[in-house]
Amino acid sequence: QVQLVESGGGLVQAGGSLRLSCAASGIIFGLNTMGWYRQAAGKQRELVARITPGGKAVYVDSVRGRFTISRDNAKDTVYLQMNSLKPEDTAVYYCNAANNGFLYWGQGTQVTVAS
Repeated sequence: QVQLVESGGGLVQAGGSLRLSCAASGIIFGLNTMGWYRQAAGKQRELVARITPGGKAVYVDSVRGRFTISRDNAKDTVYLQMNSLKPEDTAVYYCNAANNGFLYWGQGTQVTVAS
């Protein structure tokens, strides 16, 4: 059974930082591209960042330079370090694993940035 369990969300003031974690089980972590997506109220889910098994990362323009995605293949965990948070970063953040057409999602963690 595949499980992606996010943690680290919460309430933070604008300009603050949070670190999200996503622990994976039931998959061969090192073969999966791992991603973080977010969905704000009333909006579609969007890609925030993703990282390939080899460590190549891509970011949506709105977070580039502020967020950093990383992975620890020994711990089957992917991280999202979020700095200089803005109110518009408020959303539910979801972890995603992708490999060979198979997609898996976590349950999401709420990030709220107060102005």
